[in-house]
Amino acid sequence: MRIVTLLLAGLLSLPLFADTLTLKPGHPQTYVVKKGDTLWDISALFLDDPWRWPKLWGANPQIANPHLIYPGDRLTLVYLDGEPRLVRKPVKRMSPEMGIQSKGGAIPALPLSVIEPYLSYQQVLGEEALLDTPQVIGGERDATRYTMGDVVFINAQLPLGEKYGVYMLSRRFNDPDTQEFLGQEALMTATGRVIESGEVSRIELLSMRQEVKPGQRVMPIQEDLMMPAYMMPTAAPEGADGRVIASDAMVREIGPLEVAIINRGTQDGAAAGQVYAIHKEGTEVVEHKDGTFVEPVDRRAYDNMVAMISDGRTIKQPEVYRGELMLFKTYDRVSLGLIVNGRRPVRVLDLLARPEPMVFGSRSD
Repeated sequence: MRIVTLLLAGLLSLPLFADTLTLKPGHPQTYVVKKGDTLWDISALFLDDPWRWPKLWGANPQIANPHLIYPGDRLTLVYLDGEPRLVRKPVKRMSPEMGIQSKGGAIPALPLSVIEPYLSYQQVLGEEALLDTPQVIGGERDATRYTMGDVVFINAQLPLGEKYGVYMLSRRFNDPDTQEFLGQEALMTATGRVIESGEVSRIELLSMRQEVKPGQRVMPIQEDLMMPAYMMPTAAPEGADGRVIASDAMVREIGPLEVAIINRGTQDGAAAGQVYAIHKEGTEVVEHKDGTFVEPVDRRAYDNMVAMISDGRTIKQPEVYRGELMLFKTYDRVSLGLIVNGRRPVRVLDLLARPEPMVFGSRSD
């Protein structure tokens, strides 16, 4: 009975340990933010779980917008009520000739050079958007393809002078478990400006990535597409699960600082800045009469039947931790995330879950 009581006490105490912020061994006491830093990089200097940055930074009363950190800011590690916290002290360099040097823009959560193309050049359309989005129906020049300087016709009344992107339809995303339609990928081929508005509008093509063809979709270019870059990393909510359904490069393996597409969107509670842990799903192995085990790829028809009826001769392997990704762009049913902590190559169909804090220090693998 004593052993059971001790076990229960230990289990009840786990959430307290899990909520304790453990600093990374060898962390600095101070750090001066440099141009080119990202919030994730800086957080990883102090934490094994960089997505716990809000807790490390959260008790700082000096900052109205704690996610805005600038080159030149000095971050100092202090302890408040026994908990580690970072405080910011701006560094101002004075000289008789130059005066105070500008700190420049706030550092982003993720490297802009990697995510910027996805903020403007890619869209994902749902069923309604596929039906309602205006299309290119032809052009002033007798041709089947149009290039920079051409004027194309659009089957909708568009605001005069507004800038639009022209998009070609690409991959169709379906849920791997339910086969439900999640969205249609659209990739920018050109930009243009509305030079005539009417039942059929005219757009002059201003820049090109590919030739424009009839049937391609036309959508406004948003000027605030860069704003998600200044998000705060946070753990995905409780119960947030899903799968990696595709990679941007259209390959099965995805490495660090590469983009993965997942089957969770705003309708599922996904938001920019959320961090998900990625795991390889545990597979079942079948035990033969001689005591050997067979992987699924090596199964015979009989082995598959044994696995289906679950007669005690199958063993499910544990999940394997692959790494973490942070969402930076969300749509209704899918989202885009950057692999920020790739311990092992991530593969399409890997599982997603809320990340768990490290309790006993750094991972050793």
